[in-house]
Amino acid sequence: MFGKSKKPARRSTGHYDTLISGKTAIKGDLTFSGGLHVDGVIQGKVVAEEGSDAVIRVSEAGRVEGDIVAPHVIINGAVHGDVYSSAHLELAPKASITGNVYYNLIEMAMGAEVNGNLVHQKEPMGLLNDHSHRKQPASPAPEGDAPESAELNNS
Repeated sequence: MFGKSKKPARRSTGHYDTLISGKTAIKGDLTFSGGLHVDGVIQGKVVAEEGSDAVIRVSEAGRVEGDIVAPHVIINGAVHGDVYSSAHLELAPKASITGNVYYNLIEMAMGAEVNGNLVHQKEPMGLLNDHSHRKQPASPAPEGDAPESAELNNS
């Protein structure tokens, strides 16, 4: 009533600070804040700045070959890597993910596909804390980055 919508505000209609156009290919990791819209290709990990309310949108023409770590993720293109969304994940009809998906809230349209595991995470901020080392417990962690539980394996 009184002009207020009952649905929560969606970030997908917001403004984007950065555009990777369809004629652009980036090789290397990318860190961003605010809004990132991908029509081109990114070959590397895409990570939102810690503590930001960032949103990444991969359009139907866009492709990411690497992990995505952000609070708000909207995918309608292809992702070959794991996706970590601490707040809201939207998979549009042409979304194609080859990798595991870690999410707090998910919205998935008919036609979207995930070739990997869907893992619900109740702790929204915990998703942004460098999961790249935790998802592969069999591989040794670099010195100084070893998880606390590693001490139990040494006895």
